[in-house]
Amino acid sequence: MRVLRGIKKFCREADMVLFALCLAASVFGLVLISSAAATSANTSRYLLVQGVGIVLGAALFILLSLLDLDDLASYWKWILAFNILFCVSTYFIGVERGGNKSWIEIPGINITVQPAEIVKIPFILLLAKQMYSLRERINHPLSVGMMVGHLALMFAIILFAADDMGVALIYVFIFFGMFFASGVSLWWILAGIVAIGAVSPLLWRILPEYQKMRILVILDDSIDPLGIGYNNRRSKIALGSGQAFGQGLYSGTQTQRGLLPSKHTDFIYSVAGEELGFIGCMAIMLLLGAIIFRCLWVATRARNGMGSLVCVGVASMMIFQVFENIGMCVGIMPIVGITLPFFSYGGSSVMASFMAMGLVSSVRRHPKPGWLQSTDRNRTATGGQ
Repeated sequence: MRVLRGIKKFCREADMVLFALCLAASVFGLVLISSAAATSANTSRYLLVQGVGIVLGAALFILLSLLDLDDLASYWKWILAFNILFCVSTYFIGVERGGNKSWIEIPGINITVQPAEIVKIPFILLLAKQMYSLRERINHPLSVGMMVGHLALMFAIILFAADDMGVALIYVFIFFGMFFASGVSLWWILAGIVAIGAVSPLLWRILPEYQKMRILVILDDSIDPLGIGYNNRRSKIALGSGQAFGQGLYSGTQTQRGLLPSKHTDFIYSVAGEELGFIGCMAIMLLLGAIIFRCLWVATRARNGMGSLVCVGVASMMIFQVFENIGMCVGIMPIVGITLPFFSYGGSSVMASFMAMGLVSSVRRHPKPGWLQSTDRNRTATGGQ
């Protein structure tokens, strides 16, 4: 009976709406992966790895929901050390895939883990703690420098150790979303935009040639159609051929004939477009949109600014990954190997997504005290006076 009461209490306090949305997206993704990998010799392995990732991710969601993030963040020194060491480890023992060394292979079981994917979650927690602790002097140059330095450290480590620009950009977008929400002056944000604009020509000059081509092919998809532009063209063909209702699961021409590259990972959205049509694509966008909206809704009910920043960080991560992944599938964003949360194949990816939502659920489970919520409602009713 005590166990049953505990379960009921958890279901009442945790964000079960968010949990249900995540499970629905994951199961939908598992179906798409089974179709995308139907002609592969590794179909059963893909489904097993993804299924295990979903189960472990769900367990981590529950575990993080139970924890108080304020207490967890008090161990920030240990968490920061873990973030640094785990990401640096790819430099020494990383396995190269797709031109970078983002993966670590677990001996004996032939399973890989992507450290930078997992570290996104503690990065959000640490950045939220840092910003909240600096709230009284958030606009002081030293405070801004400390926050930017935190981002620069992780960005540099990921590029140096794993050479993974795609994942590193996720950290940048997480930072800017939280930076904006932390209450910094718009002057700092404008200064950042100007600085990025000023160094853009230099960054373009030092970019590897293949990365430049990935950007240029967006403007002209006739560039190297059998090389750098191949993925872009095949993705758009798959999406367009699906029309309104698709060609049917396990029946997509580009998907089942192996013409669509990375179909179970980066281009899973294109698989949905070809086989389930516009309706399937809209279902994906509605599910992911509902998850993002739920994160932002929980942010408004957080008991303090740190909880709000955590939710904003998770929402920012989701927004960037969804926009970039779908954008590269439809040909308006460069192909950088970013997965579609909950849908793309990858144990690390789906676990990281569930862990991020576990942070949001923890914020939901530890809301503002009742008297503070009443005060907020009174302020709203009186126009904030």
